[in-house]
Amino acid sequence: MNLILMGLPGAGKGTQAEKIVQKYQIPHISTGDMFRQAIKDGTELGLKAKSYMDKGELVPDEVTVGIVRERLSKSDCQAGFLLDGFPRTVQQAESLDQILNDLNKKIDYCIHINVDKNILMERLTGRRICKSCGATYHLVFNPPQVANTCDKCGGELYQRPDDHAETVQNRLDVNVKQMKPLLDFYASKDVLKTINGVQEINKVFEEIDKLLAGLK
Repeated sequence: MNLILMGLPGAGKGTQAEKIVQKYQIPHISTGDMFRQAIKDGTELGLKAKSYMDKGELVPDEVTVGIVRERLSKSDCQAGFLLDGFPRTVQQAESLDQILNDLNKKIDYCIHINVDKNILMERLTGRRICKSCGATYHLVFNPPQVANTCDKCGGELYQRPDDHAETVQNRLDVNVKQMKPLLDFYASKDVLKTINGVQEINKVFEEIDKLLAGLK
């Protein structure tokens, strides 16, 4: 089974990716992992990617696509894969189609874990971290026993700048704008499957599992 997993920050994509990989024994391939491995292996494309990353620049599509091609050609992808973080644009999606065509493969499903933006705001802005021991809490889902105080060490809790409402709102808006053309692209190919991500974690996986059972 060849899958793409999509979802906004906070939608629970990472958790579901772990469950899919564990049950179906296919590699979880994220852009970051691919870059790190290519750099570690010292491949020509890996070194090219590193030269851009070291300067804080975006890695160009031709390098990214080349690294994806190399990764999907490896033997552990024979029975399938789960792509996460790629493609990010319709152009990359078209390049992926070409890669898979060359490898005599195709995308079975693009799974979109859908959660309303207001719920994601609550999820993402509620996180608090202990200044002393680094323990993580959530004001709604995992609150400390005493407000702003760590249960473990009594340290003061704080909110990371990344979790401030304005920053989170901006991140979600950027992701929505980036993701919509991709969702439309895979919908037009009739492989887009939208899963309700507001449910309890195991319920979300049950829906995904039912979908994937048909691919066995």
